[in-house]
Amino acid sequence: MAESFPVRPKLRPTSSKTTPTPESKYWRSFKIPKDIDTTPSKSYVYPINAIAFSPVEPHDFAATHSANVTIFSGKTLERKSTIASFANTAASASFRCDGKLLAAGDLTGTIHVFDAKSRSHLRRLKGHAAAARVVSYPRVADKFHLFSGGDDSVVKYWDVTTEKCVFDLLGHKDYVRCGDASPVSDEMFVSGSYDHRVKLWDVRVSSEGSVMELNHEKPVESVIYLPSGGLIATAGGNYVKIWDVIGGGKLLYSMESHNKTVTSLCMGKVGKGSGEEADQNRILSVSLDGYMKVFDYAKFKITHTMRFPEPLLSVGFSPNCSTRVIGTSKGTLYIGRRKVKVESDNLVVDGGGWGVVDDEPRKKVLRPSYFRYFQRGQNLKPSEGDYLIKRPKKLKLAVFDKLLKKFRHKEALVAALNQKNPESVVAVMEELIARQKLLRCVSNLDMEELGLLLAFLQKYSTVPRYAGILTKLVNKIVELRADDIRSSDQLRSHVRNLKRDVAEEIRIQESLLEIQGIISPMLRIAAKR
Repeated sequence: MAESFPVRPKLRPTSSKTTPTPESKYWRSFKIPKDIDTTPSKSYVYPINAIAFSPVEPHDFAATHSANVTIFSGKTLERKSTIASFANTAASASFRCDGKLLAAGDLTGTIHVFDAKSRSHLRRLKGHAAAARVVSYPRVADKFHLFSGGDDSVVKYWDVTTEKCVFDLLGHKDYVRCGDASPVSDEMFVSGSYDHRVKLWDVRVSSEGSVMELNHEKPVESVIYLPSGGLIATAGGNYVKIWDVIGGGKLLYSMESHNKTVTSLCMGKVGKGSGEEADQNRILSVSLDGYMKVFDYAKFKITHTMRFPEPLLSVGFSPNCSTRVIGTSKGTLYIGRRKVKVESDNLVVDGGGWGVVDDEPRKKVLRPSYFRYFQRGQNLKPSEGDYLIKRPKKLKLAVFDKLLKKFRHKEALVAALNQKNPESVVAVMEELIARQKLLRCVSNLDMEELGLLLAFLQKYSTVPRYAGILTKLVNKIVELRADDIRSSDQLRSHVRNLKRDVAEEIRIQESLLEIQGIISPMLRIAAKR
């Protein structure tokens, strides 16, 4: 009769997925609404150099590519109009504080001012000798000025109404590629250059040059003010750095999270309703490695990472936290829209459509009777009613510590000598002295172990940190084990070497004392003068 064997049940592999944080869910919620065209249709032939959002509702945004500036609707995310009045590639764009005008620079060095609604060409500001890479309107209330920077290493402050340059701000030694206006003052702005320098300008004291200079240590690709106006963030190389402007330009943090050059920065917000976590500011950075990183500069940590299939050149985030736009080097625009809840009417906005939603999404509660309850994983956060039981961390003891706990003193000393760590050996000796067992251990050592101890004493007896205890121990060993030392050539060699090292140390100390005696009177005379 054939023998039967029990069949073990198949084991199901446990899930290795980590539980996403609430902030990760927030940034992943920026998706293309179903009722508009998908992202591939928002593709252009040329790279998307810059993205700028209008500061007023409905927060239209402009994207520069080739010799065009395309304006998209903030409601439908569809293209509203295209401005093609440039003689060369458009490099940057900026909306005025009321959203009615749009300024853009091109590679000929000309800055163009348009009516954002009718696309009428209102002004041409000519003055840069090379490409105008940076154009920015003041962000508070000034409607008549703007500043620009270019590849001629000059930052200019313009009066738009007269088309004249008010100030030429000199100081950069290489291309000026980025800049930003202060969120708290119309007279202050910051510029970044390929000379690794970031300069803070105040047009009220323009004759004195920049009011502050920061060294990023890499060609600066992007610089932005943080909402308080007292901090700025700079990007260059694969670094993003946070600086305290009010504190005299102190470097607060340097983040190296990208693998390639960081090309653009912008401010974003985590809008979580009401309370302490409402509208927390974040720094969004994009890089040529295809990653977008979200950085919490209050805690100095990265809270979310997202990968895209193409190198990223520009990023923008709408002031109402509903739209995120990323431009790539291959001309693709990645537009994400988040659902915005309106608490008063209990409605949700989604790409221009309206629909009734629940106050809170219902989530299935896991109970102990469910199989998934026991596979939740270590990353699951406990709820309010859970009772936490923390395992005490085991303290790892060294071999000599375990032997000391068992009162095996000689073996503990030999184990410490074998590890060749002087701090551990001296610590064990001090413990044996406290137990009054050190001399007994020395007297019980065999010839090989005694040679190990003498070799240690020869090496470290002249070290100032250990000399106090080791020199006394040497004298005791010579007294206790004199006969064994005479009978062994190896032990005699250790003692001779030790005697030579001690004599050399005494000679050095005497020389130092002589030098001290020569210098001390000179120092006293110098102190009196």
